[in-house]
Amino acid sequence: MADLDLDRRSLFALGSAALAGSALPARASVAAPHWGRGIEGQRRADLGNGTFRNPVLAGDYPDPSVLKDGDDYYLTHSSFDAAPGLLIWHSRDLVNWVPVGPALAHPAAIGFAVDLVKHGGRYFIYIPFIPAPWSDKVKDAPQIWVIHADNIAGPWSEPVDLGISGFIDPGHVVGEDGKRYLFLSGGMRVELASDGLSAVGQPVHAFDGWKYPDDWVTEAYALEGPKLMRRGAWFYLVTAVGGTSGPPTGHMVTVARSRSVHGPWEHCPHNPIIRTRDASEAWWSRGHATAVEGPGGQWYFVYHGYENGYRTLGRQTLLEPFAWTADGWPRALGGDLSRALPMPNGKSGQPHGIARSDAFASSSLGTRWTAYGVSPGEAARIAMGGGRLVLPGKGAGPGDGTVLTQMVGDRAYEISVSVELEGEGEAGLLLFYNRRLFLGMGITGSAMTSYRGGSPMYFREPAPASRTMHLRIVNERQIVTFYYSLDGESWTRHAVRSEVSGYNANTMDDLASLRPALYASGNGQGVFREFRYRALD
Repeated sequence: MADLDLDRRSLFALGSAALAGSALPARASVAAPHWGRGIEGQRRADLGNGTFRNPVLAGDYPDPSVLKDGDDYYLTHSSFDAAPGLLIWHSRDLVNWVPVGPALAHPAAIGFAVDLVKHGGRYFIYIPFIPAPWSDKVKDAPQIWVIHADNIAGPWSEPVDLGISGFIDPGHVVGEDGKRYLFLSGGMRVELASDGLSAVGQPVHAFDGWKYPDDWVTEAYALEGPKLMRRGAWFYLVTAVGGTSGPPTGHMVTVARSRSVHGPWEHCPHNPIIRTRDASEAWWSRGHATAVEGPGGQWYFVYHGYENGYRTLGRQTLLEPFAWTADGWPRALGGDLSRALPMPNGKSGQPHGIARSDAFASSSLGTRWTAYGVSPGEAARIAMGGGRLVLPGKGAGPGDGTVLTQMVGDRAYEISVSVELEGEGEAGLLLFYNRRLFLGMGITGSAMTSYRGGSPMYFREPAPASRTMHLRIVNERQIVTFYYSLDGESWTRHAVRSEVSGYNANTMDDLASLRPALYASGNGQGVFREFRYRALD
């Protein structure tokens, strides 16, 4: 173990720099912000000096599934109600990720943790779909489906129902017998046909998860997230237990191994491999890991976690190095993930991410924006291009209207957009968690409606009657302030501020994040121009 201790000391020796932020002045009327060419996307992971700091994908990018394909790495993650969904990312160093594009034009239902694999020169994504009110395909129980493509950039097939019901979190593996299998939640396993597009028989119990001490403070046992790999004579099964949200010390990474996919499985003697042990740590509820060999032969776990104090940002993607012990078990090396760590390839790359501002010159659906919980017919009515985004209205407000969201990973940021209401209804700018929890402003042509806690405020902001308005929201480390303007130059601060740290999964029992959104409701439509995003970190 001496070599492992030396590796750990060398990792811990790397320093870190603090992030600093600034706030807008607190006065009733303020000048227009200087948007400039500053940070528009996620917090930078690559520090530009041969080190990186977590997260490698800032924002709600949970349940990461990573595929090593030669010198390339591809990643996707749970996309839930998003349409298009399953955004695929590409990297050469596991730190700097560039979006390739969405793989799922429209989910069959709510998409949970997937597995991205390559077999026989073809790409597959195995998807658990959870029943959704808007779905006409998945009604009573979770089902496992698959999409496939000859090229990672698509086109991807329509979802294919594998006929597997009642389980989530598929993990693909090819056994020593050459047959294909999916491992599922609860320690179950099912054989697949050789083309990977249907199940052979019914799921069978294959694995009993590692049990942690009963006095550990977790959300629930919840054996899930199986990810499998073969190294030498061993199959390794990486699982998550402890619950993905709940107490900060809940989620964890465990490992077992066997010489056969049919078992018997032995548990790693130093399970859990990764766990948040104390609420003072930088990252909470760490779990749902994929093991992958990085550039130069160093191995890594890619998994998710909540940032201490910022559950509103959702479960962010983290990268932690590990080493193989002499007796063939992984041992994590990251330690305190608030510190800088060496770049996987020893040198810095060219971080890209996603530019969050949008002039709506062309469609950015699936990369920058996604529609929330809509049917395929509703999604087809959204028009973006020529400098305009047109959202057709429906429902009576954000709770049942047409909502378009985008991800955000900064602790402090400001957003603005020009809104024009056509016809009868309402349109506006939000910070949106789900249909039950959001805050923001909308215009009706005769008044402004202000929202907080998922409901209209009793207080009516005395904004001028207008069918066109510039709206701005500033989220300064979970203190949220609204602004509005008729000309986009002179801004009036809304009378009410909000504290939003409670907009998270433990409040709503829904795995999501608080993120920018545009909406339209009623019988008209909202026309949006010049969405601007500026990070304040």
